[in-house]
Amino acid sequence: MTDSNCIFCKIANGEIPSRTLYEDESFRVILDISPASKGHAIILAKKHAENIYSLSEADAGKIYLVAKKVATAMQNVLKCDGMNILQNNGEAAGQTVFHLHMHLIPRYKDDKVQIKWTPGTEAEALSQELMEEIQKSIKE
Repeated sequence: MTDSNCIFCKIANGEIPSRTLYEDESFRVILDISPASKGHAIILAKKHAENIYSLSEADAGKIYLVAKKVATAMQNVLKCDGMNILQNNGEAAGQTVFHLHMHLIPRYKDDKVQIKWTPGTEAEALSQELMEEIQKSIKE
C-alpha cells in the first residue's frame, strides 16, 4: 500500500529519481539530498507506514538487516570512523516526513554532526516510584 500524496512513497517506488544504493522488495536505500555527512543515506519502506508503530512486524525485522548490509558496505567504501543509525517517530522526536525511514549517517573523526543529549537530565527528575510504575505498565 502506498500513499499517492507521500513523497517518500514516490521515491521508494521509483516514481521520482534518486541515487539508489540498495533495493529489494520491501525497501529502497537512497543517498539523502540534504546530508548530515558524506554518504548519509536513508532507508525507505516501500509500503507506506507513517512510523515504527504502524510498520508491520515483518518489515520491522527486515529493516535492520538492510541497515546492517548497507552500513557495512558504506563503512568499507567510505572508511568512516563510525555510523549513526537513526529513526525518528513523531514531530516531537524530529520526524519531518511522515513515512517510515531510517537514517544511516557515516561519522568521521572531528566531523560537525551533532546527535547529542545530556545523559540523565530527564531521568534525574523521575522518582524511583515513577520509574517502577513505568516499568510495570510497559511489561504488562
